Amino acid sequence: MASKLRLFLFLVVVHLGFSQNDKSIVPLATIIEQLEKKFDVKVSYSVNDVESVSIKPPAVDLNLNETLVYLNQNTLLNWQLLDERYITVSVIGKTISICGTIIDEDSKLPLYGASVVVVNSTRGVSANDLGEFRIDDVPVNALISISYLGYTTKRVSAKLLNNSNSCQIVTLQPNNEELSEILITKFLTTGLQKRIDGSVVLNTEQFGILPGLIEPDILQSIQALPGVESTNESIANINVRGGTNDQNLVLWDGIKMYHSGHFFGLITAYNPFLTNKVVVSKNGTSSEFSDGVSSTINMFTKNELSKKLSGGAGFNLISADAFLEIPISKSLELHVSGRRSYTDAFNTPTYENYFERSFQDSDINTNEELSNSSSTSDFFFYDYSAKLLLDINDEHKLRANIIAINNNLDYAESSTNSNNETSSKSSNLKQENLGVGFNYSANWSSRFTTQLSAYYSKYNVDAEELTVETDQRLTQANEVLDTGIKLNTNYSINDNLNLLIGYQLNETGILNETSVSAPSYIRTKKDVLINHSGYSELEYKNQGTYFRAGIRYNYFQKFNKSIIEPRLNLRQEIGNTLAVKVEGEFKNQSATQIIDFQDDFLGVENRRWILANEETIPISTSQQGSVGLEYNHNNLAIDITAFHKTVEGITASNQGFYNNFQFLNATGDYTSMGIEFLANKTSRNYSAWISYIYSTNDYEFKAFTPSIFPNNADIRHSVSTAVNYNILDDLEISIGAIWRSGLPFTKPVDGNETVQNGNTTFVNYDLPNNENLDPFKRIDASLTYAFKLGQGVNAKVNLGVRNLTNEENVINRYFEVDPNDDSKAIQIDNKSLGFTPNFSFRINF
Repeated sequence: MASKLRLFLFLVVVHLGFSQNDKSIVPLATIIEQLEKKFDVKVSYSVNDVESVSIKPPAVDLNLNETLVYLNQNTLLNWQLLDERYITVSVIGKTISICGTIIDEDSKLPLYGASVVVVNSTRGVSANDLGEFRIDDVPVNALISISYLGYTTKRVSAKLLNNSNSCQIVTLQPNNEELSEILITKFLTTGLQKRIDGSVVLNTEQFGILPGLIEPDILQSIQALPGVESTNESIANINVRGGTNDQNLVLWDGIKMYHSGHFFGLITAYNPFLTNKVVVSKNGTSSEFSDGVSSTINMFTKNELSKKLSGGAGFNLISADAFLEIPISKSLELHVSGRRSYTDAFNTPTYENYFERSFQDSDINTNEELSNSSSTSDFFFYDYSAKLLLDINDEHKLRANIIAINNNLDYAESSTNSNNETSSKSSNLKQENLGVGFNYSANWSSRFTTQLSAYYSKYNVDAEELTVETDQRLTQANEVLDTGIKLNTNYSINDNLNLLIGYQLNETGILNETSVSAPSYIRTKKDVLINHSGYSELEYKNQGTYFRAGIRYNYFQKFNKSIIEPRLNLRQEIGNTLAVKVEGEFKNQSATQIIDFQDDFLGVENRRWILANEETIPISTSQQGSVGLEYNHNNLAIDITAFHKTVEGITASNQGFYNNFQFLNATGDYTSMGIEFLANKTSRNYSAWISYIYSTNDYEFKAFTPSIFPNNADIRHSVSTAVNYNILDDLEISIGAIWRSGLPFTKPVDGNETVQNGNTTFVNYDLPNNENLDPFKRIDASLTYAFKLGQGVNAKVNLGVRNLTNEENVINRYFEVDPNDDSKAIQIDNKSLGFTPNFSFRINF
């Protein structure tokens, strides 16, 4: 009997338990009915708002006000007591807090900097380093737009992101970007992406970390790419597949730039915190671009309205900078940035190393080493940019830009000779590039768009040297004025096929001038060249096939000369992991740089821009082809590319020879060919890569003997490797190493080092570029730590070290006649940057 009683009680308890669970969640409509009966009130509501809502009923001991508080907290509805008897229930006026974590749908990596905006409002935030975001007081019926460059924008209801329970995971899917979709979303480091046409995109907002760098220095960062190097560690001398720096077309929002460096090549002159992305193309370039026979480096600032006030500021051991994005109205916005060095106020160890590296082979450093002499130098640089963005409507947009870059050096010296006579000299060097641009884009239909742009670019370098005692003044000037206008029309034939037709007009004028006051002497040369270009290309992408073929027609009015340039870019996937690619292009270039004398412009910036004249200086042309194989699976990317490039129409004065050809004038060509290999493995916490390049690069000048010899930029073997690792979610370290073959140089003839011609003695050089410097090797490291200073204010500390082991790499070697014994030559070595630490601190809001 007792056992039966226990069984009966157990069943009763279980039944009551299930009954309780059944009643724990009930329809909201039922709760409203109970509320009306219990408190004798009338509730007004929309059936659509409550019919699908079920919650746990409020406690029975709550009064009316406490019950309404409970319902406001536990539903996405706004409960309001109008008077003692009437209550309204609606979504109007109801706000919630939303949160989430934004990740890549494939790699599951967080998308730092992704934009989260409340649609039809000016409110929004950017995701932090972990992809996380939060917005308070969001209307419950609002739509939330979540976007990220290279990904399909997603719109979700605010209700789905309500943080009453937990923050949601939001995945974004990579999308087509103007039919050139992102192929690899994390290439080497976050913020570097590889596109399907072979070009590489650097997104500065999402940029991670690279060895030795403390900020996303644009032109330093692209040197992590295979085939992109600087033979002398200068961004003013970037060599792409064996080319010279002037053979790179550099564009900033469509403005052609003629100068890219601060500190005479050690720091990029483009502020990375307002530059949104950089696209680097080594081959298979769109027919829209020409005038750079080696590569195209295309920089873009932010082009969409952010609709919120944001900005940032920071400093390092060389300079300080700031930027602001200022909404003026719903359709008008101003973006501004500025940077200035404080090297003229005080020196840091980093500045001392940069100064020594920049001026080691100039008149400045040479004179400082003389006995009985003293000198002072005052150096600073600055840059600023601004962009005005006007959205006339959703389909028509206007953009206007301005950028200015300036380097300024003042130098004074005095010396005393053996007769106790003092001589004084003062010098000034100023380097400037000013650019102004305009762009109007229009979407006339879902398939037809146009873009009209125009620009003005002015570059000048001026040097002045005054000898006080003789009142002799030497001035040198090089000035470039470049104006251009371009019209692009794009027609989408169907979802897979796009047609581009365009026209471009350029007028380039270049002035070179040298003057001496005593005795009076002036040499001035000015040239102007007008180029008309028409171009067209067809772009197709579908199911693993990418094809772009184009042609560009150039007409040089002054010479009555036409140049036709075909372009090809093909990529075909083989299965899910392999792809083959074929790229080819013909290009031309009418403006190049030459070196008149090694001590031009104080020996600091000795290159002058000149225009082709089709007599002594021809228009340079290039032909390049490449084939490659890509493997991409399980976050492992392997790329092997073989290339062959020939550039014709180069001049001897363009190459900077230190041999018997130094003062000879001749035209020739160079041929560069090789194989590039890259393997890159990524995960959420790390990215590791190794690259290797084997190439040969030879000149051919038929007027010289020998006519074929190694190029000054001939690097046979180059290896780089690095790893980035997230120690913590907000702490990342990067370390990398570079090893490459030493550059060629020309040594004097053994036992007969000099030769006399009249009253002048010269170095008697042996076969050109027949020797090589010791291999170049360097280890770099960086550390970055991100943290919050408050709501919406993020901070970051960066520490970087270049040349961690303080290797004494020789990057150039030449010889001069020994002033104490003219039968001998003395060896002069230019060395790379030594152990150089740098530090930066930034805040963004």
